[in-house]
Amino acid sequence: MEFAERLKTLRKQVKLTQTQIAEQLDISQQAYASWERGAKKPTQENLVKIAQILNVSVDYLVGNSEEKSDELDNIELLFRMNSKGLTDEEKKVFKKELIEFMGERKKIFEKQKR
Repeated sequence: MEFAERLKTLRKQVKLTQTQIAEQLDISQQAYASWERGAKKPTQENLVKIAQILNVSVDYLVGNSEEKSDELDNIELLFRMNSKGLTDEEKKVFKKELIEFMGERKKIFEKQKR
Protein backbone atom coordinates (compact mmCIF):
# COMPACT_ATOMS: atom_id res chain seq x y z
CA MET A 1 0.00 0.00 0.00
CA GLU A 2 1.38 3.42 -0.99
CA PHE A 3 1.96 6.08 1.68
CA ALA A 4 -0.85 8.32 0.39
CA GLU A 5 -3.37 5.47 0.41
CA ARG A 6 -2.27 4.29 3.86
CA LEU A 7 -2.52 7.83 5.22
CA LYS A 8 -6.08 8.24 3.94
CA THR A 9 -7.16 4.80 5.18
CA LEU A 10 -5.75 5.41 8.67
CA ARG A 11 -7.34 8.86 8.89
CA LYS A 12 -10.73 7.40 8.04
CA GLN A 13 -10.24 4.59 10.57
CA VAL A 14 -9.80 7.12 13.39
CA LYS A 15 -12.77 9.11 12.02
CA LEU A 16 -10.94 12.40 11.51
CA THR A 17 -11.34 14.81 8.63
CA GLN A 18 -8.44 16.23 6.64
CA THR A 19 -9.19 19.58 8.27
CA GLN A 20 -9.02 18.15 11.78
CA ILE A 21 -5.64 16.53 11.19
CA ALA A 22 -4.33 19.63 9.41
CA GLU A 23 -5.31 21.76 12.41
CA GLN A 24 -3.44 19.42 14.78
CA LEU A 25 -0.38 19.68 12.53
CA ASP A 26 -0.74 23.46 12.20
CA ILE A 27 -0.85 23.26 8.40
CA SER A 28 -3.52 24.01 5.79
CA GLN A 29 -6.09 21.41 4.76
CA GLN A 30 -4.79 21.79 1.20
CA ALA A 31 -1.25 20.87 2.26
CA TYR A 32 -2.54 17.79 4.05
CA ALA A 33 -4.73 16.83 1.07
CA SER A 34 -1.66 16.95 -1.20
CA TRP A 35 -0.11 14.17 0.95
CA GLU A 36 -3.21 11.98 0.60
CA ARG A 37 -3.17 12.54 -3.18
CA GLY A 38 0.50 11.58 -3.30
CA ALA A 39 1.46 14.93 -4.82
CA LYS A 40 3.78 15.80 -1.91
CA LYS A 41 5.34 14.11 1.10
CA PRO A 42 5.40 15.43 4.68
CA THR A 43 8.58 16.36 6.51
CA GLN A 44 10.08 13.88 8.97
CA GLU A 45 8.80 16.04 11.82
CA ASN A 46 5.26 15.93 10.42
CA LEU A 47 5.54 12.17 9.86
CA VAL A 48 6.18 11.73 13.57
CA LYS A 49 3.24 13.96 14.45
CA ILE A 50 0.92 12.13 12.03
CA ALA A 51 1.98 8.76 13.44
CA GLN A 52 1.16 10.04 16.92
CA ILE A 53 -2.25 11.36 15.85
CA LEU A 54 -3.08 8.10 14.07
CA ASN A 55 -1.54 5.98 16.85
CA VAL A 56 0.74 3.99 14.56
CA SER A 57 4.49 3.71 14.17
CA VAL A 58 6.27 5.84 11.61
CA ASP A 59 7.50 2.64 9.94
CA TYR A 60 3.91 1.44 9.50
CA LEU A 61 2.82 4.84 8.22
CA VAL A 62 5.46 4.91 5.49
CA GLY A 63 5.00 1.24 4.58
CA ASN A 64 8.24 -0.16 6.03
CA SER A 65 6.38 -2.38 8.50
CA GLU A 66 3.07 -4.16 8.76
CA GLU A 67 3.11 -3.72 12.56
CA LYS A 68 0.83 -0.78 13.30
CA SER A 69 2.34 0.20 16.62
CA ASP A 70 5.88 0.05 17.80
CA GLU A 71 6.26 2.25 20.84
CA LEU A 72 10.03 1.80 20.91
CA ASP A 73 10.28 2.94 17.29
CA ASN A 74 8.31 6.11 18.06
CA ILE A 75 10.28 6.79 21.23
CA GLU A 76 13.62 6.29 19.51
CA LEU A 77 12.67 8.60 16.65
CA LEU A 78 11.42 11.31 19.02
CA PHE A 79 14.55 10.91 21.11
CA ARG A 80 16.89 11.27 18.14
CA MET A 81 15.03 14.30 16.82
CA ASN A 82 15.05 16.15 20.14
CA SER A 83 18.17 15.13 22.06
CA LYS A 84 20.83 17.00 20.10
CA GLY A 85 22.99 19.11 22.38
CA LEU A 86 22.01 17.31 25.58
CA THR A 87 24.58 15.86 27.97
CA ASP A 88 24.64 12.10 28.53
CA GLU A 89 22.83 12.56 31.85
CA GLU A 90 20.17 14.79 30.26
CA LYS A 91 19.70 12.23 27.47
CA LYS A 92 19.19 9.48 30.04
CA VAL A 93 16.51 11.50 31.87
CA PHE A 94 14.88 12.61 28.60
CA LYS A 95 14.61 9.04 27.28
CA LYS A 96 13.10 7.86 30.59
CA GLU A 97 10.54 10.68 30.45
CA LEU A 98 9.69 9.88 26.82
CA ILE A 99 9.02 6.24 27.67
CA GLU A 100 6.76 7.29 30.56
CA PHE A 101 4.95 9.83 28.37
CA MET A 102 4.35 7.32 25.57
CA GLY A 103 3.03 4.81 28.12
CA GLU A 104 0.52 7.37 29.44
CA ARG A 105 -0.42 8.39 25.90
CA LYS A 106 -1.13 4.77 25.01
CA LYS A 107 -3.43 4.40 28.03
CA ILE A 108 -5.37 7.52 26.99
CA PHE A 109 -5.80 6.26 23.43
CA GLU A 110 -7.00 2.89 24.69
CA LYS A 111 -9.60 4.56 26.94
CA GLN A 112 -10.82 6.71 24.01
CA LYS A 113 -11.35 3.62 21.83
CA ARG A 114 -13.74 2.04 24.34
